[in-house]
Amino acid sequence: MEFFYYFCIRMKQTICYISLMLLLLTACGGNKKAGRKAEPLDTIPMMVMQIQKCSKLYTAEYHLHKIVTHDDQMRLKGTFLAQKFDITLPFGNRRIAIPMKATMKAYIDFSDFSEKNVRRRGKKIEILLPDPKVELTSSKIDHQEIKKQVSILRGNFTDEEMSNYEKQGRAAILNDIPKLGIIGMAQENAANTLIPMIKQMGYEEKDITITFRKQFTLDDLPTLLDAKSIAR
Repeated sequence: MEFFYYFCIRMKQTICYISLMLLLLTACGGNKKAGRKAEPLDTIPMMVMQIQKCSKLYTAEYHLHKIVTHDDQMRLKGTFLAQKFDITLPFGNRRIAIPMKATMKAYIDFSDFSEKNVRRRGKKIEILLPDPKVELTSSKIDHQEIKKQVSILRGNFTDEEMSNYEKQGRAAILNDIPKLGIIGMAQENAANTLIPMIKQMGYEEKDITITFRKQFTLDDLPTLLDAKSIAR
């Protein structure tokens, strides 16, 4: 009986010892896994690929109304008795007001977007947008609303003159681009498109900056105009 009692005690001690060893081995194995640092995931190439898919991203659109006016007078110039004269002839005036409608769009072309456009500093990331482009997609004269006054001594406005006035109107619209704030709107709308995409890759919105390479001025306008707008 004493032998059986002693045997049971030894068995309990052995089982406790084995259990303790297993517990220590399990704990050590778990600490090893927990102490192993996760490999950082490089999301930049994936981000660049996703942004490139945006291709030509239209970010702003304006519908404009412009009135082109022209006023000329018939004048008689010459010299009489060694005296020069410049006389405005009565009934020689011509006036015209040409209403024009135009649509202007701003876009950003991401086809050449690359890792050079991405700057990452720790948790913070900055996206450097390609230069925006502005395109005059359409312009036309509202012929029904044209107002003109032609005196009896003058001929009517020719098709060539009307075409030149339309070109003047388009030029005036393009010169108004800085006043419209279309560049700032292009940047803002591009940010609204890209930020949700970047947040899905693990970045917080407060750490994301969307910007252009510089603050554009009126002097930069020729470089921002789409070639199609200039050629129209």
